[in-house]
Amino acid sequence: MKTILRKTAKWLLILLLVSLLPVILLRWVPVPGSMLMIERWLESRSSDQPFELQQRWTPYRELPDNIKMAVIAAEDQHFAQHHGFDLKAIRAAMQHNQRGGNLRGASTLSQQVAKNLFLWSGRSWPRKALEAWFTLAIETLWSKQRILEVYLNIVEWDDGVFGINAAARHHFGVAPGVLSDQQAAQLAAVLPNPRRWSAASPPPHALQRSQWIRQQARQLGGAHYLRQMEARQSWPQWLSPTNWKQRLSE
Repeated sequence: MKTILRKTAKWLLILLLVSLLPVILLRWVPVPGSMLMIERWLESRSSDQPFELQQRWTPYRELPDNIKMAVIAAEDQHFAQHHGFDLKAIRAAMQHNQRGGNLRGASTLSQQVAKNLFLWSGRSWPRKALEAWFTLAIETLWSKQRILEVYLNIVEWDDGVFGINAAARHHFGVAPGVLSDQQAAQLAAVLPNPRRWSAASPPPHALQRSQWIRQQARQLGGAHYLRQMEARQSWPQWLSPTNWKQRLSE
């Protein structure tokens, strides 16, 4: 039995280390696609529904500040501070769900990148365990800017519409760089259900939420929030030149 357990642990460790290879590669290389895109394509094949993938990679420096702040305000207000998991949001969601009503999630942007990029949909424990592993991996090996960059390039905004470049053109007929603050907020507001709600003409509750998102983005500090985050973590924290200079001087 001990031999079997040792062999199992050994192979599990090997598989986990191998799984780091795409994480390391995608730290530098534009992401060509995601598991969610493949899943949507397979769904269309099984239902004989037409599927046209719309997605174009946009580098971080070309992503407008208003959409960066809109998704942070809407999805993960502690993005710059946490290490992949927002424990306060998780506790609040658990308490809310125990009281009944609509289920509330507490996934950070990092968790959403891990899930959409590498994994399949579902709520099974094995998938959640893998999501936690990949979340820790990207938080360790990527900078916050890279996580936000990948998120905004792979997030789903309608059937076949992935990433902010395609979303801005699909919903508003403009390039992402000229999105207004309100348009950016509406795009963020429909993220809970982007295949049913249109960012161009959102339902009343989503339109009201977009106003809240704009207010929250301003309260977080807007572009100043981003500049502080970028100055603090242009590298993963453990690779930061500042961090290593401090260690060498100790």
